[in-house]
Amino acid sequence: MLASRALIRWAPAVVMMGLIFLASSTPASRLPYFGTIDLLVKKGGHALGYAMLGLSYFYALPRRLSVPYRSVMALLMAVLFSLSDEFHQSFVEGRSSALRDVLIDTGGASLALLVAALYSSSSRSSSSSGS
Repeated sequence: MLASRALIRWAPAVVMMGLIFLASSTPASRLPYFGTIDLLVKKGGHALGYAMLGLSYFYALPRRLSVPYRSVMALLMAVLFSLSDEFHQSFVEGRSSALRDVLIDTGGASLALLVAALYSSSSRSSSSSGS
């Protein structure tokens, strides 16, 4: 029963990793172009995707771990996945890897995890003080 709960908790992270991998596997010639906001949409997609990945890692990690520890671990996992995905992308036709994208990914994950940590900390303190 515990194993099935853990698998369910990890499902969002696995789905996000798969979606990110698929997106970075798309050759440059098949990527959509968004006109004057192309850069904003694509880099915003990086930040949003990794914000969601970081949150899914945070959700997947055991609740018995402290919120700060889960946040740091989720961020580290997101950064490592970003680095590996940029490396993977360097083998895709017309695509390249860029440290700038890893920094954008890290920023998205960091912001989302900061909000999650603050929310988790405040909801724990208010739920325990209500007893």
